[in-house]
Amino acid sequence: MNRIPATVITGFLGAGKTSLIRHLLENAGGRRIALIINEFGDLGIDRGIVEGCAIPGCEADDIVELANGCICCTVADDFLPTITALLDRADPPDHIVIETSGLALPKPLLKAFAWPEVRARTTVDGVITVIDAAAVASGRFADDPAAIAAAQAEDPSLDHDNPLEELFIDQVSCADLIVVNKADLVEAGDGSVEAALAPHRRAGVRAVSATHGRLDPAVLLGLGAEAQDDLDTRPSVHDGEAEHDHDDFDSFIVALGSIDDPAALERRLIDAVNRHDIFRIKGFAHVPGKPRRLVVQGVGARFQRYFDRDWADGETLRTELVVIGRSGMDRAGIEAVLQGS
Repeated sequence: MNRIPATVITGFLGAGKTSLIRHLLENAGGRRIALIINEFGDLGIDRGIVEGCAIPGCEADDIVELANGCICCTVADDFLPTITALLDRADPPDHIVIETSGLALPKPLLKAFAWPEVRARTTVDGVITVIDAAAVASGRFADDPAAIAAAQAEDPSLDHDNPLEELFIDQVSCADLIVVNKADLVEAGDGSVEAALAPHRRAGVRAVSATHGRLDPAVLLGLGAEAQDDLDTRPSVHDGEAEHDHDDFDSFIVALGSIDDPAALERRLIDAVNRHDIFRIKGFAHVPGKPRRLVVQGVGARFQRYFDRDWADGETLRTELVVIGRSGMDRAGIEAVLQGS
């Protein structure tokens, strides 16, 4: 029996995974692709963004959302039943794309493909890691490696654990292809991104530049990596651990009323990011007089907003935003800023 290829798309919060997937689906060339989305937080933002672009041939049943937690922590309970259901369809997909949350470690997910009920029927065509070029160039996800090395040499007992750096290292180390997204935000000839990738990416793994996730599907699919069979070549800072958690991160939903002035909302969002330790804000807004839903997405203080689809008949006109940041965020303070109070 031919095994159905699966592509795992991983990357930090706001790197552009959803944009990459939208472009992939829009240019699938007749290939039937099923999508599994795993989000950190309770609001189905990413699924809604993909569905909202009205891609021909992309049916609602082809998009499955896992919102019960990080996919790498709920493999047995959520992922395996989901992918088994896709494989059991009378008309199974040609390719499966899995978008992990920005807090997921890719390696535990690869291990799930070695389970007997999955291994005989599918293979991991490749792991694609999407990075935000501007954020990496500015050192957003890694501390000064020279300073860390010097401190450790002076006192090896010191704990220099950095969860963001660990996530970045694991996602790069597991990749078969690295997409350096938002490359237009970095000056030509800037070597800082390559310097950040070099210590962690495996030999022979290419890095390709993209803007808004626009890459030919031929670059992304058909890698033939069979990644589930070479786990030992994909080092992880969590190798040997029974499990990991995300106690360093938290998320919550802010519900707002109708937004008369989207520009003013964006100013409040930037203000909240600057005052509080917020990594990512994403969601939908209702703008009176506009038949379409406004999508709002932000990484740090960089925001974009656009109208994606008409509000459906009977759908509640609402504004809801997911805020993601370090544990212990001042929820009341953030909500007050976003509400303009």
